[in-house]
Amino acid sequence: MRYRHLGKTGLRVSELCLGAMTFGMFADERESFRIMDRFADAGGNFIDTANVYSLGVSEEIVGKWLKGRDRSQFVIATKVRFFMGEGPNDFGLSRKHILDSVKASLRRLGTDYIDLYQVHAWDPKTPLEETLSTLNDLVRAGYVRYIGASNFRGWQLQKALDLSRQHGWEAFVSLQPQYNLLSRAVEYELVPVCLNEGLGIIPWSPLRGGWLSGKYRRGMTAPPEGTRVALASEKGWSESWERYNNEFTWNVLDALFEAAKAAGRTPAQTAINWVLHRPAVTAPIIGARNLEQLEDNLGAVGWKLAPELVELLDRASRLPVVTYPYDEAAEQQQRRGRDYED
Repeated sequence: MRYRHLGKTGLRVSELCLGAMTFGMFADERESFRIMDRFADAGGNFIDTANVYSLGVSEEIVGKWLKGRDRSQFVIATKVRFFMGEGPNDFGLSRKHILDSVKASLRRLGTDYIDLYQVHAWDPKTPLEETLSTLNDLVRAGYVRYIGASNFRGWQLQKALDLSRQHGWEAFVSLQPQYNLLSRAVEYELVPVCLNEGLGIIPWSPLRGGWLSGKYRRGMTAPPEGTRVALASEKGWSESWERYNNEFTWNVLDALFEAAKAAGRTPAQTAINWVLHRPAVTAPIIGARNLEQLEDNLGAVGWKLAPELVELLDRASRLPVVTYPYDEAAEQQQRRGRDYED
C-alpha cells in the first residue's frame, strides 16, 4: 500500500481508506476485527466511520480494535450531522450538537483525539459561521486534527472555504462525496473546487453498493438474494435495483467487464482503480462485509489501468445528459477566456 498526502496537508494516508459502515450491521465485532487486522497488515492506516453508523456501534468496534495498538500510526476519521437520539438537539450542525457529538465519538473510539472530523452533510437550519467556528475551536483545543466535509454541493463547499479564509479559521481539507463509474456528477462542480482549493477527495461507494463488484451482468432480471442491492430495494436506499436497472448501467458494466478482462483484474479491482487515479482523489473508501470482499478490494492498488482502458470506461460512464453550462460549447467558451487572459 502506498501513501498519499490528504489534499495539500502534510498528513499521509494509505491510498485506500477502510470504511467501517459495515461494522455492527453486516460484520459482527469478530469479523470487523479480522477485516481491520488484514487492512493494517496490507499497510492501510486510514479508517473512516461515523457516529450514525449502527448508532455508534461502528465507532465502538473501531475503538476496541485500537486498544493495545499504537494509536499514532492510524488516521481515524468520523462524522457528525444525522440523528443520534430523540431530543430536539440530537441532530444537525449546531454548536451544541457538534460538541455533544464529538465528546460521544471520542468516548466510543476510546481516544483523546480524532484525526479527521467531517460534517456528514449540509445543514440548512444552522448558520455556517456557527458550524465552522465550532470546528475551529475543536482543532484549537486539540480534540480534532483536521476537518472535512461530506455530501456538499459545489457552492456549499466553496462558501465554507471562503468563510474560513475570511475569519482565519481552520478550513476543510477534504471532501467525501459519492464518486464511481455510475456516479460522476461530482466532476461538474465539486472536483474543480477541490482541485482549485487543494482538497483531497475521499470517494465513498466506489463500487456503488455492489453494482460494480462483478455480481451484476446484462440480462439479469433481479438482484441476487442477500446482496446490498436487494436490501436497498427493500429499504428504498439509493442503490436499489429499480434505480439502476437501465441501459446506462448495463453499458457501463459491459465496459467494466471488458476492461477487467483486458487488465487481468476483477471488475471490483478495476472500478476502484479507475476512481483511485481520478484528479484530486486521495483514497477511495472500500467497505467489506467479510475478508473475501476485502481481499478483492485490496487488489485494486499497485498497478494502473492502461490509457485505452481508462478511455473505454470514461466513454461508457460519461454522463448521459449534459447541458449548459456544462456542455462542450460552454467548455469552448471557458477555453477562449483562458486563452485571452494568457
